[in-house]
Amino acid sequence: MAQGPILIFILLAAIIFIVLGTSKFKIHPFIVLLLAAYGIAFASGIKVVEIGGIISSGFGGTLTSIGIVIIAGTIIGTILEKSGAAIKMAEVVLKVVGEKRPTIAMSIIGYIVSIPVFCDSGFIILSSLNKTLAKKTKTSLVAMSIALATGLYATHTLVPPTPGPIAAAANLQLDNLLLVIGVGMLTAIPAVIVGAIFANKVASKYQSNIVENSAVTESAATYEEEIKKYGSLPSAWKSFAPIVVPIVLMALGSIAKFPGDPFGAGNFKNWMVFIGTPVNALVIGMLFAFSLMPKFNEETLTNWIGEGVKSSAMIIIITAAGGALGAVIKATPIGAYIGETLQTLNIGIFLPFIIAAALKTAQGSSTVSLVTTSALLLPLLPALGLDSEMGKVLTVMAIGAGAMTVSHANDSYFWVVSQFGGMDVKTAYKTQTVATLLQGLVTITTVFILSLILL
Repeated sequence: MAQGPILIFILLAAIIFIVLGTSKFKIHPFIVLLLAAYGIAFASGIKVVEIGGIISSGFGGTLTSIGIVIIAGTIIGTILEKSGAAIKMAEVVLKVVGEKRPTIAMSIIGYIVSIPVFCDSGFIILSSLNKTLAKKTKTSLVAMSIALATGLYATHTLVPPTPGPIAAAANLQLDNLLLVIGVGMLTAIPAVIVGAIFANKVASKYQSNIVENSAVTESAATYEEEIKKYGSLPSAWKSFAPIVVPIVLMALGSIAKFPGDPFGAGNFKNWMVFIGTPVNALVIGMLFAFSLMPKFNEETLTNWIGEGVKSSAMIIIITAAGGALGAVIKATPIGAYIGETLQTLNIGIFLPFIIAAALKTAQGSSTVSLVTTSALLLPLLPALGLDSEMGKVLTVMAIGAGAMTVSHANDSYFWVVSQFGGMDVKTAYKTQTVATLLQGLVTITTVFILSLILL
Protein backbone atom coordinates (compact mmCIF):
# COMPACT_ATOMS: atom_id res chain seq x y z
CA MET A 1 0.00 0.00 0.00
CA ALA A 2 1.21 3.53 -0.81
CA GLN A 3 2.97 5.46 1.97
CA GLY A 4 4.37 8.94 2.63
CA PRO A 5 3.92 12.04 0.47
CA ILE A 6 2.41 10.03 -2.38
CA LEU A 7 -0.76 9.79 -0.25
CA ILE A 8 -1.18 13.57 -0.29
CA PHE A 9 -0.71 13.55 -4.07
CA ILE A 10 -3.40 10.86 -4.42
CA LEU A 11 -5.91 12.84 -2.33
CA LEU A 12 -5.15 16.14 -4.11
CA ALA A 13 -5.53 14.42 -7.48
CA ALA A 14 -8.91 13.07 -6.35
CA ILE A 15 -10.07 16.52 -5.20
CA ILE A 16 -8.94 18.13 -8.47
CA PHE A 17 -10.75 15.39 -10.40
CA ILE A 18 -13.95 16.00 -8.40
CA VAL A 19 -13.76 19.77 -8.93
CA LEU A 20 -13.01 19.57 -12.66
CA GLY A 21 -15.40 16.70 -13.25
CA THR A 22 -18.37 18.48 -11.69
CA SER A 23 -17.59 22.06 -12.76
CA LYS A 24 -15.76 22.01 -16.09
CA PHE A 25 -16.93 18.74 -17.64
CA LYS A 26 -20.41 18.82 -16.05
CA ILE A 27 -20.31 15.14 -15.08
CA HIS A 28 -22.98 14.12 -12.55
CA PRO A 29 -21.55 14.19 -8.99
CA PHE A 30 -22.59 10.57 -8.39
CA ILE A 31 -20.34 9.35 -11.22
CA VAL A 32 -17.49 11.67 -10.22
CA LEU A 33 -17.53 10.58 -6.57
CA LEU A 34 -17.74 6.91 -7.49
CA LEU A 35 -14.85 7.16 -9.97
CA ALA A 36 -12.83 9.09 -7.39
CA ALA A 37 -13.40 6.31 -4.88
CA TYR A 38 -12.14 3.68 -7.33
CA GLY A 39 -9.21 5.89 -8.32
CA ILE A 40 -8.06 6.35 -4.72
CA ALA A 41 -8.53 2.65 -4.01
CA PHE A 42 -6.34 1.56 -6.93
CA ALA A 43 -3.74 4.32 -6.53
CA SER A 44 -3.26 3.72 -2.81
CA GLY A 45 -2.82 -0.01 -3.26
CA ILE A 46 -5.90 -1.49 -1.63
CA LYS A 47 -6.19 -5.18 -2.52
CA VAL A 48 -8.24 -5.56 -5.68
CA VAL A 49 -10.49 -8.23 -4.14
CA GLU A 50 -11.43 -5.83 -1.31
CA ILE A 51 -12.27 -2.70 -3.30
CA GLY A 52 -15.81 -3.67 -4.33
CA GLY A 53 -16.75 -4.64 -0.80
CA ILE A 54 -15.40 -1.41 0.72
CA ILE A 55 -17.25 0.77 -1.79
CA SER A 56 -20.49 -1.20 -1.40
CA SER A 57 -20.38 -1.11 2.38
CA GLY A 58 -19.69 2.63 2.40
CA PHE A 59 -22.52 3.26 -0.06
CA GLY A 60 -25.01 1.00 1.71
CA GLY A 61 -24.08 2.13 5.20
CA THR A 62 -24.83 5.74 4.30
CA LEU A 63 -28.20 4.80 2.79
CA THR A 64 -29.07 2.89 5.94
CA SER A 65 -28.28 5.76 8.26
CA ILE A 66 -29.72 8.68 6.36
CA GLY A 67 -31.99 7.60 3.47
CA ILE A 68 -35.38 7.79 5.19
CA VAL A 69 -34.42 10.98 7.04
CA ILE A 70 -33.63 12.78 3.79
CA ILE A 71 -36.80 11.53 2.10
CA ALA A 72 -39.02 12.55 5.04
CA GLY A 73 -37.37 15.97 5.29
CA THR A 74 -37.77 16.62 1.57
CA ILE A 75 -41.43 15.57 1.60
CA ILE A 76 -42.05 17.97 4.51
CA GLY A 77 -40.45 20.79 2.53
CA THR A 78 -42.50 20.00 -0.58
CA ILE A 79 -45.78 19.98 1.35
CA LEU A 80 -44.92 23.25 3.13
CA GLU A 81 -44.26 24.78 -0.28
CA LYS A 82 -47.35 23.51 -2.08
CA SER A 83 -49.85 24.01 0.75
CA GLY A 84 -48.99 27.68 1.32
CA ALA A 85 -47.59 26.93 4.79
CA ALA A 86 -44.30 28.60 3.90
CA ILE A 87 -46.15 31.83 3.08
CA LYS A 88 -48.15 31.53 6.31
CA MET A 89 -44.92 31.22 8.31
CA ALA A 90 -43.64 34.33 6.55
CA GLU A 91 -46.80 36.27 7.40
CA VAL A 92 -46.56 35.27 11.08
CA VAL A 93 -42.95 36.50 11.28
CA LEU A 94 -43.89 39.70 9.46
CA LYS A 95 -46.63 40.44 12.01
CA VAL A 96 -44.18 39.92 14.88
CA VAL A 97 -41.31 41.95 13.44
CA GLY A 98 -43.46 44.58 11.75
CA GLU A 99 -43.35 46.23 8.33
CA LYS A 100 -41.18 49.05 9.70
CA ARG A 101 -38.18 46.71 9.64
CA PRO A 102 -38.72 44.97 6.30
CA THR A 103 -35.18 43.72 5.64
CA ILE A 104 -34.92 42.26 9.15
CA ALA A 105 -38.32 40.63 8.65
CA MET A 106 -37.22 39.03 5.37
CA SER A 107 -33.96 37.82 6.94
CA ILE A 108 -35.85 36.11 9.77
CA ILE A 109 -38.42 34.69 7.36
CA GLY A 110 -35.59 33.22 5.27
CA TYR A 111 -33.88 31.83 8.39
CA ILE A 112 -37.06 29.91 9.35
CA VAL A 113 -38.37 28.84 5.95
CA SER A 114 -35.09 27.36 4.70
CA ILE A 115 -34.79 24.90 7.58
CA PRO A 116 -37.02 22.42 5.73
CA VAL A 117 -37.30 24.06 2.27
CA PHE A 118 -34.46 24.38 -0.28
CA CYS A 119 -33.26 27.99 -0.52
CA ASP A 120 -34.01 28.12 -4.26
CA SER A 121 -37.63 27.05 -3.73
CA GLY A 122 -37.97 29.24 -0.65
CA PHE A 123 -36.90 32.35 -2.55
CA ILE A 124 -39.31 31.66 -5.40
CA ILE A 125 -42.20 30.96 -3.01
CA LEU A 126 -41.60 34.18 -1.07
CA SER A 127 -40.75 36.34 -4.08
CA SER A 128 -44.20 37.90 -4.45
CA LEU A 129 -44.36 38.69 -0.72
CA ASN A 130 -40.87 40.19 -0.96
CA LYS A 131 -41.84 42.46 -3.88
CA THR A 132 -45.08 43.57 -2.26
CA LEU A 133 -43.39 44.43 1.05
CA ALA A 134 -40.60 46.29 -0.76
CA LYS A 135 -43.17 48.51 -2.48
CA LYS A 136 -45.28 49.07 0.64
CA THR A 137 -42.27 50.13 2.71
CA LYS A 138 -40.50 51.96 -0.16
CA THR A 139 -37.42 49.80 0.35
CA SER A 140 -34.99 48.81 -2.42
CA LEU A 141 -36.06 45.48 -3.88
CA VAL A 142 -32.38 44.56 -4.20
CA ALA A 143 -31.89 45.11 -0.46
CA MET A 144 -35.01 43.06 0.33
CA SER A 145 -33.89 40.28 -1.99
CA ILE A 146 -30.41 40.07 -0.46
CA ALA A 147 -31.89 40.06 3.06
CA LEU A 148 -34.19 37.19 2.10
CA ALA A 149 -31.52 35.34 0.12
CA THR A 150 -28.92 35.45 2.91
CA GLY A 151 -31.47 34.45 5.53
CA LEU A 152 -32.43 31.43 3.45
CA TYR A 153 -28.81 30.59 2.68
CA ALA A 154 -27.67 30.49 6.31
CA THR A 155 -29.96 27.70 7.49
CA HIS A 156 -29.84 25.94 4.11
CA THR A 157 -26.17 25.08 4.65
CA LEU A 158 -26.14 24.70 8.44
CA VAL A 159 -29.42 23.35 9.86
CA PRO A 160 -31.08 19.94 9.34
CA PRO A 161 -33.52 18.75 8.10
CA THR A 162 -32.19 20.51 5.00
CA PRO A 163 -30.58 17.54 3.19
CA GLY A 164 -27.04 18.97 2.88
CA PRO A 165 -26.33 19.28 6.62
CA ILE A 166 -28.09 15.96 7.28
CA ALA A 167 -25.88 14.25 4.71
CA ALA A 168 -22.74 15.84 6.17
CA ALA A 169 -23.71 14.67 9.66
CA ALA A 170 -24.29 11.15 8.34
CA ASN A 171 -20.94 11.06 6.56
CA LEU A 172 -19.23 12.13 9.79
CA GLN A 173 -21.12 9.38 11.66
CA LEU A 174 -22.99 11.80 13.92
CA ASP A 175 -26.02 10.24 15.60
CA ASN A 176 -27.14 13.27 17.67
CA LEU A 177 -29.00 15.21 14.99
CA LEU A 178 -30.61 17.45 17.62
CA LEU A 179 -27.18 18.74 18.60
CA VAL A 180 -26.44 19.55 14.95
CA ILE A 181 -29.78 21.41 14.68
CA GLY A 182 -29.14 23.38 17.88
CA VAL A 183 -25.57 24.37 17.05
CA GLY A 184 -26.57 25.02 13.44
CA MET A 185 -29.37 27.41 14.41
CA LEU A 186 -26.96 29.24 16.74
CA THR A 187 -24.16 29.38 14.16
CA ALA A 188 -26.55 30.63 11.48
CA ILE A 189 -27.51 33.73 13.50
CA PRO A 190 -24.30 35.74 12.83
CA ALA A 191 -24.56 34.76 9.15
CA VAL A 192 -28.12 36.11 9.02
CA ILE A 193 -27.11 39.29 10.85
CA VAL A 194 -24.22 40.07 8.49
CA GLY A 195 -26.55 39.42 5.54
CA ALA A 196 -29.14 41.83 6.93
CA ILE A 197 -26.51 44.50 7.65
CA PHE A 198 -25.05 44.14 4.16
CA ALA A 199 -28.55 44.39 2.67
CA ASN A 200 -29.25 47.61 4.58
CA LYS A 201 -25.87 49.30 4.16
CA VAL A 202 -24.75 48.17 0.70
CA ALA A 203 -27.46 46.42 -1.32
CA SER A 204 -29.92 49.24 -0.55
CA LYS A 205 -27.80 51.53 -2.78
CA TYR A 206 -28.80 49.48 -5.84
CA GLN A 207 -32.14 49.64 -7.60
CA SER A 208 -34.00 46.78 -9.21
CA ASN A 209 -34.19 46.77 -13.00
CA ILE A 210 -37.90 45.94 -12.74
CA VAL A 211 -39.86 48.99 -13.93
CA GLU A 212 -41.25 50.59 -10.79
CA ASN A 213 -44.74 51.43 -12.05
CA SER A 214 -45.38 48.01 -13.50
CA ALA A 215 -43.77 46.39 -10.47
CA VAL A 216 -46.37 47.97 -8.20
CA THR A 217 -49.30 46.39 -9.96
CA GLU A 218 -47.51 43.21 -10.85
CA SER A 219 -46.18 42.59 -7.34
CA ALA A 220 -49.44 43.27 -5.55
CA ALA A 221 -51.47 41.28 -8.07
CA THR A 222 -49.02 38.42 -8.01
CA TYR A 223 -49.15 38.19 -4.24
CA GLU A 224 -52.96 38.25 -4.22
CA GLU A 225 -52.97 35.60 -6.91
CA GLU A 226 -50.59 33.51 -4.85
CA ILE A 227 -52.97 33.62 -1.88
CA LYS A 228 -55.99 32.83 -4.07
CA LYS A 229 -54.15 29.88 -5.56
CA TYR A 230 -54.12 28.22 -2.14
CA GLY A 231 -57.76 29.08 -1.43
CA SER A 232 -56.97 29.89 2.18
CA LEU A 233 -53.65 29.61 3.98
CA PRO A 234 -53.30 27.00 6.74
CA SER A 235 -53.17 28.04 10.39
CA ALA A 236 -49.90 29.09 11.99
CA TRP A 237 -49.87 25.98 14.19
CA LYS A 238 -50.32 23.62 11.26
CA SER A 239 -47.66 25.49 9.28
CA PHE A 240 -44.97 25.39 11.97
CA ALA A 241 -45.77 21.93 13.38
CA PRO A 242 -43.89 19.84 10.76
CA ILE A 243 -40.69 21.68 11.73
CA VAL A 244 -41.23 22.27 15.45
CA VAL A 245 -42.62 18.86 16.42
CA PRO A 246 -39.62 16.79 15.22
CA ILE A 247 -37.22 19.15 17.02
CA VAL A 248 -39.22 18.84 20.26
CA LEU A 249 -39.38 15.06 19.91
CA MET A 250 -35.62 14.81 19.38
CA ALA A 251 -35.12 16.98 22.46
CA LEU A 252 -37.30 14.65 24.51
CA GLY A 253 -35.39 11.66 23.17
CA SER A 254 -32.09 13.22 24.23
CA ILE A 255 -33.43 14.02 27.71
CA ALA A 256 -34.62 10.42 28.07
CA LYS A 257 -31.03 9.24 27.62
CA PHE A 258 -29.62 11.56 30.32
CA PRO A 259 -27.90 9.88 33.32
CA GLY A 260 -30.32 9.40 36.17
CA ASP A 261 -33.19 8.38 33.89
CA PRO A 262 -35.34 11.56 34.17
CA PHE A 263 -38.23 9.71 32.48
CA GLY A 264 -37.67 6.54 34.47
CA ALA A 265 -36.28 3.30 33.14
CA GLY A 266 -39.46 1.66 31.87
CA ASN A 267 -41.71 1.83 28.83
CA PHE A 268 -42.17 5.62 28.99
CA LYS A 269 -38.42 6.11 28.55
CA ASN A 270 -38.39 3.61 25.70
CA TRP A 271 -41.18 5.48 23.93
CA MET A 272 -39.39 8.81 24.42
CA VAL A 273 -36.22 7.34 22.94
CA PHE A 274 -38.28 5.90 20.08
CA ILE A 275 -39.99 9.16 19.10
CA GLY A 276 -36.74 11.07 19.60
CA THR A 277 -34.73 8.98 17.14
CA PRO A 278 -34.21 11.28 14.12
CA VAL A 279 -35.74 8.95 11.55
CA ASN A 280 -38.86 8.44 13.70
CA ALA A 281 -39.11 12.16 14.60
CA LEU A 282 -38.93 13.18 10.93
CA VAL A 283 -41.56 10.60 9.94
CA ILE A 284 -43.86 11.98 12.65
CA GLY A 285 -43.14 15.50 11.33
CA MET A 286 -44.08 14.24 7.89
CA LEU A 287 -47.42 12.98 9.26
CA PHE A 288 -48.06 16.44 10.72
CA ALA A 289 -47.29 17.86 7.26
CA PHE A 290 -50.09 15.69 5.84
CA SER A 291 -52.56 17.81 7.85
CA LEU A 292 -51.61 20.71 5.55
CA MET A 293 -52.99 18.93 2.51
CA PRO A 294 -56.25 20.58 1.36
CA LYS A 295 -57.56 17.20 0.20
CA PHE A 296 -56.41 13.61 0.37
CA ASN A 297 -56.44 12.67 -3.30
CA GLU A 298 -54.11 11.62 -6.09
CA GLU A 299 -52.77 15.17 -6.52
CA THR A 300 -51.58 15.40 -2.91
CA LEU A 301 -50.96 11.81 -1.83
CA THR A 302 -49.28 10.79 -5.07
CA ASN A 303 -48.06 13.89 -6.92
CA TRP A 304 -46.94 16.05 -3.98
CA ILE A 305 -45.28 13.19 -2.15
CA GLY A 306 -43.89 11.83 -5.41
CA GLU A 307 -42.27 15.19 -6.14
CA GLY A 308 -40.67 15.14 -2.70
CA VAL A 309 -39.36 11.62 -3.23
CA LYS A 310 -37.95 12.54 -6.64
CA SER A 311 -36.25 15.62 -5.20
CA SER A 312 -34.63 13.52 -2.50
CA ALA A 313 -33.38 10.81 -4.86
CA MET A 314 -30.44 12.75 -6.29
CA ILE A 315 -29.36 13.92 -2.85
CA ILE A 316 -29.48 10.39 -1.49
CA ILE A 317 -27.40 8.82 -4.25
CA ILE A 318 -24.82 11.61 -4.13
CA THR A 319 -24.63 11.24 -0.36
CA ALA A 320 -24.24 7.49 -0.64
CA ALA A 321 -21.51 7.90 -3.26
CA GLY A 322 -19.80 10.26 -0.83
CA GLY A 323 -20.09 7.54 1.79
CA ALA A 324 -18.36 5.12 -0.58
CA LEU A 325 -15.56 7.64 -1.14
CA GLY A 326 -15.19 8.13 2.60
CA ALA A 327 -15.03 4.39 3.20
CA VAL A 328 -12.21 4.03 0.66
CA ILE A 329 -10.21 6.88 2.20
CA LYS A 330 -10.72 5.38 5.64
CA ALA A 331 -9.31 2.06 4.40
CA THR A 332 -6.04 3.75 3.38
CA PRO A 333 -3.31 5.43 5.47
CA ILE A 334 -4.23 8.81 3.91
CA GLY A 335 -6.02 10.08 7.01
CA ALA A 336 -3.22 9.26 9.43
CA TYR A 337 -0.46 10.65 7.23
CA ILE A 338 -2.25 13.89 6.35
CA GLY A 339 -3.24 14.32 9.98
CA GLU A 340 0.37 14.04 11.10
CA THR A 341 1.37 16.55 8.43
CA LEU A 342 -1.40 19.03 9.27
CA GLN A 343 -0.68 18.95 12.99
CA THR A 344 2.39 21.09 12.40
CA LEU A 345 0.28 23.68 10.55
CA ASN A 346 -2.32 24.05 13.32
CA ILE A 347 -5.00 24.46 10.65
CA GLY A 348 -7.64 22.48 12.58
CA ILE A 349 -11.22 23.58 12.01
CA PHE A 350 -10.23 25.73 9.01
CA LEU A 351 -9.40 22.71 6.81
CA PRO A 352 -13.05 21.66 6.32
CA PHE A 353 -13.91 25.27 5.47
CA ILE A 354 -11.12 25.60 2.88
CA ILE A 355 -11.99 22.34 1.10
CA ALA A 356 -15.75 23.04 1.10
CA ALA A 357 -15.25 26.63 -0.11
CA ALA A 358 -13.01 25.45 -2.94
CA LEU A 359 -15.59 22.86 -4.02
CA LYS A 360 -18.52 25.27 -3.69
CA THR A 361 -16.82 28.05 -5.64
CA ALA A 362 -15.69 25.67 -8.36
CA GLN A 363 -18.85 23.66 -9.01
CA GLY A 364 -21.67 25.75 -7.55
CA SER A 365 -23.72 23.30 -5.47
CA SER A 366 -23.71 23.77 -1.70
CA THR A 367 -25.14 20.27 -1.21
CA VAL A 368 -22.42 18.62 -3.29
CA SER A 369 -19.81 20.64 -1.37
CA LEU A 370 -21.27 19.50 1.98
CA VAL A 371 -21.49 15.85 0.95
CA THR A 372 -18.08 15.61 -0.70
CA THR A 373 -16.13 17.49 1.95
CA SER A 374 -17.66 15.52 4.82
CA ALA A 375 -16.81 12.26 3.05
CA LEU A 376 -13.21 13.39 2.61
CA LEU A 377 -12.89 14.62 6.21
CA LEU A 378 -14.13 11.64 8.23
CA PRO A 379 -10.80 9.75 8.18
CA LEU A 380 -8.91 12.97 9.04
CA LEU A 381 -10.91 13.89 12.15
CA PRO A 382 -8.75 12.08 14.76
CA ALA A 383 -5.56 13.72 13.56
CA LEU A 384 -7.27 17.12 13.47
CA GLY A 385 -8.55 16.66 17.02
CA LEU A 386 -12.16 16.80 15.81
CA ASP A 387 -13.26 13.20 16.39
CA SER A 388 -15.34 13.96 19.52
CA GLU A 389 -19.10 14.42 19.15
CA MET A 390 -18.82 18.21 19.43
CA GLY A 391 -15.79 18.17 17.17
CA LYS A 392 -17.86 16.46 14.47
CA VAL A 393 -20.72 18.93 14.95
CA LEU A 394 -18.37 21.88 14.53
CA THR A 395 -16.86 20.19 11.49
CA VAL A 396 -20.35 20.12 9.93
CA MET A 397 -20.62 23.84 10.72
CA ALA A 398 -17.21 24.58 9.19
CA ILE A 399 -18.15 22.65 6.06
CA GLY A 400 -21.46 24.54 5.93
CA ALA A 401 -19.54 27.83 6.16
CA GLY A 402 -17.44 26.75 3.20
CA ALA A 403 -20.54 25.64 1.31
CA MET A 404 -21.76 29.27 1.50
CA THR A 405 -18.56 30.61 -0.03
CA VAL A 406 -19.50 31.85 -2.61
CA SER A 407 -22.69 32.02 -4.68
CA HIS A 408 -21.86 33.14 -8.21
CA ALA A 409 -22.68 32.36 -11.84
CA ASN A 410 -22.27 28.56 -11.61
CA ASP A 411 -24.80 28.40 -8.74
CA SER A 412 -28.49 28.08 -9.65
CA TYR A 413 -29.37 30.08 -6.52
CA PHE A 414 -27.40 33.05 -7.87
CA TRP A 415 -29.67 33.17 -10.90
CA VAL A 416 -32.85 32.68 -8.87
CA VAL A 417 -31.95 35.62 -6.63
CA SER A 418 -30.81 37.85 -9.48
CA GLN A 419 -33.80 37.17 -11.74
CA PHE A 420 -36.54 37.36 -9.09
CA GLY A 421 -34.75 40.28 -7.41
CA GLY A 422 -34.55 42.26 -10.63
CA MET A 423 -30.73 42.46 -10.73
CA ASP A 424 -28.40 42.41 -13.69
CA VAL A 425 -25.35 40.13 -13.42
CA LYS A 426 -23.02 42.95 -12.39
CA THR A 427 -25.31 44.00 -9.55
CA ALA A 428 -25.81 40.39 -8.46
CA TYR A 429 -22.03 39.92 -8.19
CA LYS A 430 -21.72 43.10 -6.13
CA THR A 431 -24.53 42.06 -3.81
CA GLN A 432 -25.35 38.33 -3.72
CA THR A 433 -21.78 37.10 -4.31
CA VAL A 434 -20.17 39.55 -1.88
CA ALA A 435 -22.87 38.93 0.73
CA THR A 436 -22.31 35.16 0.63
CA LEU A 437 -18.55 35.68 0.88
CA LEU A 438 -19.08 37.73 4.04
CA GLN A 439 -21.49 35.13 5.37
CA GLY A 440 -18.94 32.36 4.88
CA LEU A 441 -16.13 34.32 6.55
CA VAL A 442 -18.32 35.35 9.50
CA THR A 443 -19.60 31.81 9.93
CA ILE A 444 -16.16 30.17 10.01
CA THR A 445 -15.07 32.86 12.49
CA THR A 446 -18.08 31.93 14.64
CA VAL A 447 -17.19 28.23 14.36
CA PHE A 448 -13.59 28.93 15.34
CA ILE A 449 -14.73 30.85 18.43
CA LEU A 450 -17.09 28.02 19.36
CA SER A 451 -14.23 25.53 18.95
CA LEU A 452 -12.13 27.50 21.45
CA ILE A 453 -14.99 27.33 23.96
CA LEU A 454 -16.40 23.85 23.35
CA LEU A 455 -13.40 21.71 22.42
